[in-house]
Amino acid sequence: VCLTCCSRDVMVKIDQICHKNSIKFFTGDVFGYHGYMFTNLGEHEFVEEKTKVTKVSPGVEDGPDTKKTKLDSSETTMVKKRVVFCQLKEALAVDWSSEKAKAALKRTTPDYFLLQ
Repeated sequence: VCLTCCSRDVMVKIDQICHKNSIKFFTGDVFGYHGYMFTNLGEHEFVEEKTKVTKVSPGVEDGPDTKKTKLDSSETTMVKKRVVFCQLKEALAVDWSSEKAKAALKRTTPDYFLLQ
């Protein structure tokens, strides 16, 4: 479900319905130079290709880099990952006075607060 130009209450209500029924939800809007986009994909599973890391054995190489790990780009492995998206209501109800939120505040664009 994709929503644009809707009130906050409508977006929250439709997101809750979509979340309950395992339906992917997207919403967004633009106000001049500012805009937002929110996605709730519920539980999303995907596979990511990772380069294998090999540790250098002591005595194999001499020099200052002996203890460092090396990436072997010729060998890769597939890693299954799972992401659980939050609902819109939770995203809008962040308590910015908590320690965890204060740490995220530096990475949060000021546009988020404009749209609030």
